[in-house]
Amino acid sequence: MPIPYINRELSWVEFNQRVLNEALRDDLPLLERLKFLAITASNMDEFFQVRVGGLMMMRRSGLKSRDISGLTPNQNLAALRQRILRMKDDQYALYNNQLIPGLEEAGVRQLEPGDLDAEQSVQVSAIFEDQIYPLITPLAVDPGDTPPVVPALTLVVACRLFDPETRTTRHALLPIPESLNRFAPLNSEPKTHNFLLLEDIVAIHAGRFFPAESVVATTVFRVTRNGDIAVQEEDAIDLAGEMEEVLTARRFSDTVRLELRVGAPRDLTRMIQNVTAASPKEIYRVDGPPGLSSFMDLAFLPDFDHLRDSDWPGQNSPAIIPGASMFETIAAGDVMLYHPYESFEPVLRLLEEAATDPGVVAIKQVLYRTAKKSRIIDALIKAAENGKHVTALVELKARFDEARNLDRADELQRAGVQIVYGVKGLKTHAKICMIVRRETGHLRRYVHLGTGNYNESTSRLYTDISYMTCKPDYGNDASLFFNAVSGRSKLLRFQRLVPAPTAMKPTLIDLITGEAERAKQGLPARINAKVNSLQDPDIIAALYKASRAGVEIKLNVRGICCLKPGDPKYSKNIEVISVIDRFLEHARLFHFHQGGDSKVYFASADWMTRNLEKRVELMVPVEEPKIKRQLIRILDTFFKDNTQASRILPDGSSERIARPKGVKTFRSQEYFYQQAKKAAKAQEHERAMTFEPHVPID
Repeated sequence: MPIPYINRELSWVEFNQRVLNEALRDDLPLLERLKFLAITASNMDEFFQVRVGGLMMMRRSGLKSRDISGLTPNQNLAALRQRILRMKDDQYALYNNQLIPGLEEAGVRQLEPGDLDAEQSVQVSAIFEDQIYPLITPLAVDPGDTPPVVPALTLVVACRLFDPETRTTRHALLPIPESLNRFAPLNSEPKTHNFLLLEDIVAIHAGRFFPAESVVATTVFRVTRNGDIAVQEEDAIDLAGEMEEVLTARRFSDTVRLELRVGAPRDLTRMIQNVTAASPKEIYRVDGPPGLSSFMDLAFLPDFDHLRDSDWPGQNSPAIIPGASMFETIAAGDVMLYHPYESFEPVLRLLEEAATDPGVVAIKQVLYRTAKKSRIIDALIKAAENGKHVTALVELKARFDEARNLDRADELQRAGVQIVYGVKGLKTHAKICMIVRRETGHLRRYVHLGTGNYNESTSRLYTDISYMTCKPDYGNDASLFFNAVSGRSKLLRFQRLVPAPTAMKPTLIDLITGEAERAKQGLPARINAKVNSLQDPDIIAALYKASRAGVEIKLNVRGICCLKPGDPKYSKNIEVISVIDRFLEHARLFHFHQGGDSKVYFASADWMTRNLEKRVELMVPVEEPKIKRQLIRILDTFFKDNTQASRILPDGSSERIARPKGVKTFRSQEYFYQQAKKAAKAQEHERAMTFEPHVPID
């Protein structure tokens, strides 16, 4: 009997359903619900580009091998289409029947072209002439010529034109630049906001592009193309140049999805299919605007805070010594921060202090994804300009951030930063920064390790761990790590850090197996882990064996989960939950009971084959007793959640965990925020009660 697995792709769709379930909740504020809807659409865009694109390539190549769940690429695509069609209908039913009517009642009104009064029509014409018309380049579609190439994820207005002089009909396309605001604001009453969609403005004024013809019909569409295009590193002399070619290829690669408005005229549909080379199975007819991901912009509409949840700002951590430099704080003891409940500011301060500190001689850092306006980048540039030796490993293969990383690398290089473009054949996904500082004649290494990117924007939206230490073992391992990735030497086993692809997977399997051995001996044996995704067959097989041996296993898996819970033979001792809430759960944490001598780790890696075997990652042991206890409490807290947690079911779907009668509601993310707020307030109170005398200066 084969080991049971849930299909990876279908499991991901069920994760996206959990996100959509948040948008479906009528007890959430309207713009919060719109935000969750936009997230599901954005998730789906990436899913089609990467996973569906990859499956379609496999099918076209004639591959019929089965994945670990037993599906061939063709079967996988058929099952996915059926499930995604249902989700798409749910998305647009929510949009049309709940969100748009609800927003209109609250004063946020999406106007249709027929709703415009005379004053608004004049305003729309002015917007078109001043902001839109000069930027659009019409594309003729001639049946006898090669079809024009439409870039990916771009809204396009398709037109049927009639020439009264020749009595002939033809077609044309009006691609809308992505730089334009899709939601054109129109005159509104106080405390209201009227807007018209950009594609509607273009459709209304399409005749301006074709003065001698009549625009008889229009429709809007959007095409998604295969983004699963790999860099041919073996042949790439210049990796940066190769990445630029990949980015261009991705915009014009094979079609994997065509979003087309319901009711589009047949001739325009046929023309669009021909232009995009979309088969009928790649068409997804939408009962509303294609590309709902852009509605994220509307979710942050100013002056409508009452339609959003109240803010949960990051708190000052008691671990940060008031008035002390970050170097003094870390030297006094290891620091752990739990973002975004605790502010990311200390991490930024560490880099900014290092840039100007006369004692700092070197900074080495891995950059995977950074903010648009990045204080991290600014600090590294300033450090280089101040004569520090700065090395930045910029991962050019960070999917969909390649263009930004190319720009960042160029910017850093011009400032004198030594740039390393990742590791050949692997993605460098580790989150590590090392600062070398001269202190009393000796060099001391300060190390930051984390589960999240060096990105101050996402640090306010993702839950992540930051760990800062100057312990020699960690500093020595950090030096070995940077020497390995920049010098192309081997990632050997370190004193403390556990790297992938060499040691992390074997270590995890050993830890899981160790718990199984204890269970067989009748000793207490427990595993509690939190990951974004669980897919690796070897890890799953080890967990099944541990479950059968009697190990109590609790897994908190936000997204993909290929392990099948509820199987009486393999997983009767495994509980799998998923928490979806206002912050994206991103921290990876692992706790192995080890007979009472707990082993606790955090990591940059999920339990997926790509992370454990095809990426440079780091797993970090936590040995400081206070911090270890704190991380164990974090892991345990999620399993008390009876508000935002769902239980993963044997078929891969999920159900929200019901609150037992008489039990108080418990929301883990709110609990973490309130705890951080309470700790920050206690620190403020302590400072207020502490008197610091003025010391006379000689």
